[in-house]
Amino acid sequence: QVALVESGGGLVQAGGSLRLSCAASGSIAAISSMGWYRQAPGKERELAVLIRSDGSTNYADSMKGRFTISRDNAKNTVSLQMNSLKPEDTAVYYCNADVTNYFGVRSNNWGQGTQVTVSS
Repeated sequence: QVALVESGGGLVQAGGSLRLSCAASGSIAAISSMGWYRQAPGKERELAVLIRSDGSTNYADSMKGRFTISRDNAKNTVSLQMNSLKPEDTAVYYCNADVTNYFGVRSNNWGQGTQVTVSS
């Protein structure tokens, strides 16, 4: 069983910054990818950014140049530095991790979500 615990959401004015963090724990032999998705009110959940174990990344176009993801493979943590925030970045942000446990079973896991609100 894998648990993802997020922290760092909150309220910020437009143009401000926030940093989200996520820690994975449990039966973890390897994590192939970790990332952040977000869901705004009335919209579907969408990928913000993910990072693979080799450090390669995928950013949604709207976040390129403003958001930076980082990962500590030894600690099974991922962070998202969000700069130049806009009101349209307001959403619940979910941590996601693709995990292989010690029995070789692969699972896709979600955190509980953390609210990010950007005021204009």
